[in-house]
Amino acid sequence: MSSEPKGPVGEISGELGAVLFDMDGTVVDTEGLWWAACFEVALHLGSALSASDQRTLLGLSIEDAAAHLVRLAEDPLDQDKVEAMVTRAFSVRVEAGVTVLPGALALLDALRAEGVPAALVSASPRQVVDLVLETVGADRFQLSIAADEGGRNKPAPDPYLTAAKKLGVAPENCVAIEDSPTGVASAQAAGCTVVLSGGAEAVPEGVARVTTLESVDVPLLRLLASRFQ
Repeated sequence: MSSEPKGPVGEISGELGAVLFDMDGTVVDTEGLWWAACFEVALHLGSALSASDQRTLLGLSIEDAAAHLVRLAEDPLDQDKVEAMVTRAFSVRVEAGVTVLPGALALLDALRAEGVPAALVSASPRQVVDLVLETVGADRFQLSIAADEGGRNKPAPDPYLTAAKKLGVAPENCVAIEDSPTGVASAQAAGCTVVLSGGAEAVPEGVARVTTLESVDVPLLRLLASRFQ
């Protein structure tokens, strides 16, 4: 994979420069679809996934999920083929329809009205991201970053650094909204202020937790951006 991208040139102002959204489980309710896809592929490969596997797979890219399934298999497997199987199983489910999570569209529209850029930063492949954007509305985002488009996948900081750089905003002036430990680690490593939406995991230091995006508005995001500088 490519080396870690450098952040954008610019001074850290303490102001809200952009909001970077994770996709699966944050903007749209696809995590059940993701788990079903992984479970289906694992069964096809002769493995039965457990609750601990479900926690492990949460927030992983297809590449990393396929690697996990390969490790569970008794017989040697071609990872590229497993990746293709997971991609196909997940894409079919997403194409059948996804549900936008409460508060997501209202927050995106409020950001647009305030002139605050929004980006979608996902560990899913481009074909899945584009399917979701058809439902959510691609015009609500200034850009989207899919798997392998921003250097190393989450939990590395690359996807968030890439999004910030393309927006021309210092990552320290970005608020990232995530729902998984993998995504939180990625955003924190990039230097973003992080909001954890939902989730049952322990909240890392410096991360704000909300139950749903219904309780998030632009003034709160501005406050968080300034508070954690």
